[in-house]
Amino acid sequence: MYLPIDLKTTTLYTDRLMLRPWTWDDLGDFHAYASVDGVGQMAGWNPHKSVDETRQILTKFMEHGNVFAIEHREDRRVIGSLGLHKPRFESLPGGENPYADLRTCEIGYVLAKPYWGQGLMPEAVRRVQTYLFEELAADIVFVCHYNFNRQSRRVIEKCGFAFLCEEEHTAKQLGKTYPARRYILDREDYYQR
Repeated sequence: MYLPIDLKTTTLYTDRLMLRPWTWDDLGDFHAYASVDGVGQMAGWNPHKSVDETRQILTKFMEHGNVFAIEHREDRRVIGSLGLHKPRFESLPGGENPYADLRTCEIGYVLAKPYWGQGLMPEAVRRVQTYLFEELAADIVFVCHYNFNRQSRRVIEKCGFAFLCEEEHTAKQLGKTYPARRYILDREDYYQR
């Protein structure tokens, strides 16, 4: 069972970040990082070619309400996004979904290149874990990364997720299929860490 997510009125804080709903004022910051080569490809999408493309995606973020804007509190800029999505179960071991009756979601994220390597994404993910388990009563949270995305793998390891399985993920926008790794964090492990 997918955990129903509506972030349209939710704001979370960490020492350095504010995770909040998107606004039209974020268009420039969003385009600035999403148009940089090497950022989107890590998450399976091409760099944005125009502000209009960014505007269309921002519209979806605002309508669906399942993606946080990540604002750097000191710089007062949006430097990335963190989405809470319905998990993809097509590649689980055994071919069936053993989590069908549990409250689950999958985290996905992207960060502007100048902010890589500063521990910001683990900070954001940990805060979202707290939100999911303690405020929304999630049973299980998943996260995946393409095997070539070592930075994402480090975030996942730092945040206490356990390796679940190898998968193949098709990045439709890139027109390629890549090996990927899926990780899991359940409620019991979250509270024991």
